[in-house]
Amino acid sequence: MDIGNWSHVTEFIILGFPHLKGVQTYLFFLLLVIYLTTILGNLLIFLVVHLDAQLHTPMYQFVSILSFLELGYTAATIPKMLANLLSEKKTISFSGCLLQIYFFHSLGATECYLLTAMAYDRYLAICRPLHYPTLMTPSLCTKIIVGCWLGGLAGPVAEIFLVSHLPFCGPNHIQHIFCDFPPVLSLACTDTSINVLVDFVINSCKILATFLLILSSYVQIICTVLEIPSAAGKRKAFSTCASHLTVVFIFYGSILFMYVRLKKSYSLDYDRALAVVYSVITPFLNPFIYSLRNKEIKEAMRRQVKRTRLLG
Repeated sequence: MDIGNWSHVTEFIILGFPHLKGVQTYLFFLLLVIYLTTILGNLLIFLVVHLDAQLHTPMYQFVSILSFLELGYTAATIPKMLANLLSEKKTISFSGCLLQIYFFHSLGATECYLLTAMAYDRYLAICRPLHYPTLMTPSLCTKIIVGCWLGGLAGPVAEIFLVSHLPFCGPNHIQHIFCDFPPVLSLACTDTSINVLVDFVINSCKILATFLLILSSYVQIICTVLEIPSAAGKRKAFSTCASHLTVVFIFYGSILFMYVRLKKSYSLDYDRALAVVYSVITPFLNPFIYSLRNKEIKEAMRRQVKRTRLLG
């Protein structure tokens, strides 16, 4: 077929949850509450870490950057999801769709790298405590954070370039809750085997490599902690890792099943549910995980509240 005779798609229609049309208003308010809580919670942690001098350590610098990252990560998809829940015309332009994919994947990749850096930080703190201050210096911490951002922002460029050169002639209904590579590729009017392969290779390297690095860090951490003679020492060592491990398993548990697979066909409802976990639930839970399970952050919050009252 002559590509020149095909009509060119200029916008997509995001179907979201078509089986839940009767409760979309309730879903809107539920998602709005979750989104506002996510913004306030992550913003609170980011500000507390930067305002409290006692939290100016590499571990909490990584936590604050993760909280800041979640603000952009959720902003890439949730506002459009909220608008689509109330709108009859759930459209997004072709360029807007590519931008949404780019920012969602670049910030998601940055989160993978940042979680890996946090695992490495815990490895140095627990397995090499005497050398930790000289190894994880503020300068190195800053370089790692910058590297995570640069690596993440550069990550999806090749995939976006390939998708932008595909012909789309209709239909234009995206069977997902936001623009993403798999559902968009399924709408292309040509063979997308190369795109699927490139997507699989990049995601495998990015997701599997970082996940394996995190696991290797924690294997060595567990081995070191088990050698600590006192039960109190073991609890203290594990408590510094509990929050990070919880976030890792929730985040990676969903994205591994979603993106590390070499096929175009997939269960739509299954993928929508997974997308809710890593795009909505994980950023929502992070502030609670890091604040409710972390004594230092809770104490820092109390200090900031007392300081605010004194100034008031």
